[in-house]
Amino acid sequence: MATTPAPPLAPPKPTWDPRRPQNPLPWLRPTIRIRLTLLYGGMFLIAGILLLSIIYLLAAQAVNTGNAPLFKIVGGTDISVTSEKCPAVDAGSTNVRLSDFNAAISACIDAQRQVALDTLLSRSLLALLGLAVIAFAFGYAMAGRVLAPLGRITRTARAVAGSDLSRRIELDGPDDELKELADTFDEMLERLQRAFTAQQRFVGNASHELRTPLAINRTLLEVHLSDPHAPTELQQLGKTLLATNERSEQLVEGLLLLARSDNQIVERKPVDLAEVASQAIDQVRSEADAKKVEIRGERAPAVVQGNGVLLERIALNLVQNAVRYNVQGAGGWVEVTTELQHGQALLVVTNTGPVVPAYEIDNLFEPFRRLRTERTGSDKGVGLGLSIVRSVARAHGGHIAARPREGGGLVMRVTLPV
Repeated sequence: MATTPAPPLAPPKPTWDPRRPQNPLPWLRPTIRIRLTLLYGGMFLIAGILLLSIIYLLAAQAVNTGNAPLFKIVGGTDISVTSEKCPAVDAGSTNVRLSDFNAAISACIDAQRQVALDTLLSRSLLALLGLAVIAFAFGYAMAGRVLAPLGRITRTARAVAGSDLSRRIELDGPDDELKELADTFDEMLERLQRAFTAQQRFVGNASHELRTPLAINRTLLEVHLSDPHAPTELQQLGKTLLATNERSEQLVEGLLLLARSDNQIVERKPVDLAEVASQAIDQVRSEADAKKVEIRGERAPAVVQGNGVLLERIALNLVQNAVRYNVQGAGGWVEVTTELQHGQALLVVTNTGPVVPAYEIDNLFEPFRRLRTERTGSDKGVGLGLSIVRSVARAHGGHIAARPREGGGLVMRVTLPV
């Protein structure tokens, strides 16, 4: 009799908890709220104690001043009254009636009390002003110390924005909200670095895996087309397949370039946009002559920090599009200019051509999109030129703007930081 095998045992539970250990007394955690409460509460308490002490001393001084005798009685047998602060009861005044004497004494007491109060008020205001200055200075210093970790997080985030994903905050100090934020940010950077590394590895592998079969197909087609005894139908089919293969190679190159240009440029060198534009024009010159398109424009030196190959791709794609999407026959022209303006380098490509509606401009920068067509379907390109231009410009910290030209055509304006 066959025995039923026993069900597999459940895997043992891990002896460690991958989550962050929880504080058994969360209300004792030195959070920023508690620290700021204690800090500013202590500051107000100290300021209040100082202010009360100063007011007490000033009030005591004012009371002493107010209690000073206004007059004194002098003489032996003949009694006389003299006063330095109340001239109305001075001994020089004789035959003074009692009612006038009492009124003068009351007026002098009121005057002396008012002087004491005015002195107390003025000195209290000065003390309050001094305490306010000290409180603001101390609060500014304490706020800077409390917010110092935020500055460290900001500097790290700015470095990461420049594609330096290896940077970490590694904030030390009390286990408060800022440390929790820094640790979370470090974990996010770790995952982003792994993701970008995997993307770069994929791009490298894909470039090899996609280029190799296309190169083999091109070689085989060229070998068959070089056979002079091949039938005409076979040669025509070979030319069609060769053009399709070349289009696939352009598509692969464009996709790989688009994937590489989405990141910031880490290694930068001085590049003159005028030289880059001239090289792009030289590469398109034969195609422009065949289409009877004139290329003109003045190119002033405009040196930027960037990658020369990618910047040349910007100029080449823009000039190629300007030549290919131009008017049919003679009369078409393309104007390519470079200059420095307001501390920025400008590359402007203007061309004649069909009228482009303003609402179609944004669609031109989307992958595989052309004017009034969404998929690639002509021999003018693979629909990635302007997408690559925008990605490369953004990777260099610049941007591209397009607008319809009056009478037909486009004006492409690339702005790059110097």
